Amino acid sequence: MQAIKQLYKIGYGPSSSHTIAPYRIAEYYRNEFPECKRYEIELGGSLALTAKGHGTINIISQALGTKNIHFNYDFETVKNNMFIQGFNDNEEFPLWHGLSLGGGAVKIEEYDTGDEDEVYVENNFEEIKKYLNENNTDLLSYVYAHEPDLKEYLKKCLKVMYETVIKGLNTEGLLNADLNYYRVAKKLYEKAEVRKDYLVAYSYAAAEENAGGGLMCTAPTLGACGILTSLMYYLHFNENIDDDKLCDLLAIAGVFGNCIKKNASIAGSTGGCQSEVGTACAMASAAIAYKEGFGLNTIEYAAEMGIEHFLGLTCDPVLGYVIIPCIERNAISILRAYDCAYLAEQLNNVKGNAISFDSVVHAMNYTGNKLAIELKETSLGGLSLEYKYAKN
Repeated sequence: MQAIKQLYKIGYGPSSSHTIAPYRIAEYYRNEFPECKRYEIELGGSLALTAKGHGTINIISQALGTKNIHFNYDFETVKNNMFIQGFNDNEEFPLWHGLSLGGGAVKIEEYDTGDEDEVYVENNFEEIKKYLNENNTDLLSYVYAHEPDLKEYLKKCLKVMYETVIKGLNTEGLLNADLNYYRVAKKLYEKAEVRKDYLVAYSYAAAEENAGGGLMCTAPTLGACGILTSLMYYLHFNENIDDDKLCDLLAIAGVFGNCIKKNASIAGSTGGCQSEVGTACAMASAAIAYKEGFGLNTIEYAAEMGIEHFLGLTCDPVLGYVIIPCIERNAISILRAYDCAYLAEQLNNVKGNAISFDSVVHAMNYTGNKLAIELKETSLGGLSLEYKYAKN
């Protein structure tokens, strides 16, 4: 499996696969061929279909430092392709084929980005548990032994998460004119009294900032960033837990996110929103269970439950914006993560879990493959289509 660090990327919203990834592909190209004066770019799949709402066109222009770009759109392809070629007055530069893999990860056929480098020999959670038993070690030690610099990097991620929520809680007004959506995080915070109220306010703050194109941290994607971001903010500012401990929680969460990334998908355009919100809920559930001192079996149970009840969840953003149902869905998911952690502890005391974490990940992959393309971040069906009908 790849580094857990890959799950927590820092970049601009509203979509890790549609803004962070295209930005990176364009930036790699610009750095490799700085003489270019104009570009031709072709977008495929979900990148093409939701380019406006997901901010893809603007972010590519920012990365290349120019608006002198001609875009072609190929709606028919399933893959999130991005072809880029540069030109100047006298020269034609090589054509690159990039792919947005989800969570901001990219693959460029003509250039090694390092995104696919393997760090862990183990390929699923069962293999990880076997390693822990054979080496008489614990899950956190396992992670830091493989990624000794992870904690310092996660501290940078926490800083971005805190700043994201703070900004979101202090910003009001119209977020999106097409949807007539006004920010509500500040009002939710002002009315907050108990934990769930604060978590919802923090989640809305992060998700609204993301929708506005703010600087974010994927966890594991930007479409689902409000879940772990709200958890980290709450634990730090409401429960006074320090950054060192919170980095440990992110590391534990990352193990489960990594297993999903390896054996299913964290991309809405590949597996639907179960791959984004479901994964983030599983990661948060595991983090909460670890924070509460629950054992490894209960932590696994909580993570499994976090996915299980999101199986089949579609990704059908209205008008292609990462707003409806995305923002509300983040808030619901952080509340569910707490439910999963505590229910797993209660159930684990009276019965074993019939479904392993790896099994539910396999089911997630199967389900994602069965979802219609209209329900995988294309805005061609589901809620998005219903909204269009209602408007007309």
